Amino acid sequence: MSVSRRHFLQTAAATAGAAAFGAPAFAEDAILVGSLHDLSGGLDIYGKPMVDVLTFAIEEANAGGGLLGRQVKLINYDTQSNMQLYTQFAQQAALKDKVAVVHGGITSASREVIRPVLDKFKTLYFYNTQYEGGVCDRNQFDTGVTPAQTVEKLVPYAMKKWGKKVYVVAADYNYGQITSQWVKKYATENGGEVAAIDFFPLDVTNFASTISKIQAAKPDFVWSALVGGAHISFYRQWAAAGMAKSIPMASTTFGVGNEQIVLNPDECNGMLVCYNYFQGVKNPANTAFLERFHKRFGADYPNVTELAMGTYQGFQLWADAVKKAGSADRLKVIDALETGISIDAPSGKVTIDPPTHHCILDVHIAEVKDRKFDLLEDFPQQKPADTAAVCDLKKNPNDNQQYIIKF
Repeated sequence: MSVSRRHFLQTAAATAGAAAFGAPAFAEDAILVGSLHDLSGGLDIYGKPMVDVLTFAIEEANAGGGLLGRQVKLINYDTQSNMQLYTQFAQQAALKDKVAVVHGGITSASREVIRPVLDKFKTLYFYNTQYEGGVCDRNQFDTGVTPAQTVEKLVPYAMKKWGKKVYVVAADYNYGQITSQWVKKYATENGGEVAAIDFFPLDVTNFASTISKIQAAKPDFVWSALVGGAHISFYRQWAAAGMAKSIPMASTTFGVGNEQIVLNPDECNGMLVCYNYFQGVKNPANTAFLERFHKRFGADYPNVTELAMGTYQGFQLWADAVKKAGSADRLKVIDALETGISIDAPSGKVTIDPPTHHCILDVHIAEVKDRKFDLLEDFPQQKPADTAAVCDLKKNPNDNQQYIIKF
């Protein structure tokens, strides 16, 4: 399936303001960047902001003269929340379009479809999404937070605030399954217990029986690792049953698709979340970024999400590595990244951790309040300790797998 310039412009226009107005004319030797994100389907609530921010980052780079005196061209593939299309477009990006790097994937399932294809065809891959940890692959760099950076902070915070008995609801794939075990680990270590864990496929929209089970279990709080547009139904049904006012909730997925804007405040106010980035983070880089971004996309642009910022930071890390390497060649860029490249990003300082190819970064606990996030506590420069326990690419550069980290 050919992705023509017309198709690219149509796809980009489907995002909130991502049409390439005023794009520079690309030279024949432009550096190509592939974007594999869901702009339609059940996961487009995550994909659209990620593509908007990647589009913005590339426009900024080109306005500044490009990279190595060459323009950067985005080739945007709408994967439509379809694993077959992830495979197809990953092959097209690597073999037909010959991109220098792919930024993409949202769920762990999509990552594990992309990763072997790009490994096989020697195309650099950035996965910019928070995830369950454990991927050890020299060809991949991960800019999102892992459980040791977020779950480890949020579980004891919620237990101290609400109590020690937690009920977990999670998406039924790698992220939900593994993250729920991290919740159980940290709850137990802090003197608490997990009453039960319920898993749901991504297309489930009826949660009535689970809400009844939670009511019977009487937990002190609920932990949500639900994912995607269909799972928003849980929060609506939870509030409709009167539970939002009686049993509080914490999450490391809520808000990354701007669910707090889609829902009414009485359906989600008071929820606790933990991420690397919130728009309310106060530093000069974030102030300047938001001013430029809103000038480009409009003052009424919805909240810039955690996943969108991870994508922006992923591009910046890659671009800095290209400059440092003096080349867009994959191995030279990997070598540059493995020096521990660091950027002053809107979220704070972000540094590549060479042994794991993950990031050292700040995280924050925040509370949902009237469609926004109120920051409550900051944790600077958190390391990906979970993945570091199983992955050392400096010692084992040929390692290539996702470890299930044993507790």
